[in-house]
Amino acid sequence: MSALMFSPVKGASAQYPIQAPLETKANPTGIDLYSRFALAGALGCAITHGAMTPVDVVKTRIQLQPEVYNRGMIAGFRQVVAKEGGGALLTGLGPTIGGYFLQGALKFGGYEFWKKTIIDQVGYETAQQNRTSVYLGASAIAEFFADIALCPLEATRIRLVSEPTFANGLFGGFARIAKEEGFKGFYSGFGPILFKQIPYTMAKFAVFEVAFENLVKMTGKTKDQLAPGTITSLNLGGGVIAGLAAAFISQPADTLLSKINKTKAAPGEGTTSRLINMSKELGVRGLFGGLGARFFMIGTLTAGQFGLYGSIKSALGATGAIDIAKVQK
Repeated sequence: MSALMFSPVKGASAQYPIQAPLETKANPTGIDLYSRFALAGALGCAITHGAMTPVDVVKTRIQLQPEVYNRGMIAGFRQVVAKEGGGALLTGLGPTIGGYFLQGALKFGGYEFWKKTIIDQVGYETAQQNRTSVYLGASAIAEFFADIALCPLEATRIRLVSEPTFANGLFGGFARIAKEEGFKGFYSGFGPILFKQIPYTMAKFAVFEVAFENLVKMTGKTKDQLAPGTITSLNLGGGVIAGLAAAFISQPADTLLSKINKTKAAPGEGTTSRLINMSKELGVRGLFGGLGARFFMIGTLTAGQFGLYGSIKSALGATGAIDIAKVQK
């Protein structure tokens, strides 16, 4: 009886084969991979820009009201709190998080996509020999599309920060601009935002890639030999270097963007003429107003973005990006 119970039944193995342990899941590819890059970038940008909202409020006030906020960033914080209360430092938080979630997805995900596209077109060896050009080209294309999504929310944010009584938040501000100014109101700053964001992003990615490559070399190891914590530290270090370079390059355009979104255009006045007139009025000193606050903000923000991006995409299993650094992996 017991023998019958425990003896294998002839043909049973063919009908009910024993399942082998599950093999390691294949790495994501195609749209699955790039959607993970996009999500990692979206979360990284939304979190860091949201956290920097108080600094951005003060920086924007310095740019728009230099006659009032003219004693530096720390004094600017005190002035805003004394005049409007601590809650004023979170003005524009909604459009900041929403806008940079969309922008981060298209910027980071787009950067990885366009980098691969360029490499596929020119060939790996050519891309590696001209990798800085690849970084610049991929980031410029990605940022163009990202700015289409960002511009309406950035216009709303600036209006809320520059005019505290304009609306009671993201939806109120968005609705008022739509009602009073229409589609044009959301994209009146599109030229300046491109002028600001494309050079900023080009510098951000290109400088980061070069800085990270050299930081890895300084360890004396290959990338694959480094611990995850070390890689995160290098991401943060490269991000600080990239952020400072990007902040300086894009500062004049950032000031003009704040100005052009603060006021409506005069009848018949074009964007180009407005930018020229504003630049003349501000001068070099005015165009670089709030640079100290922006150095702090963008340096911290960019370091955080690259640190979070690397960690989140690793957690999501998005490890299939093409690496054209001179010292591989």
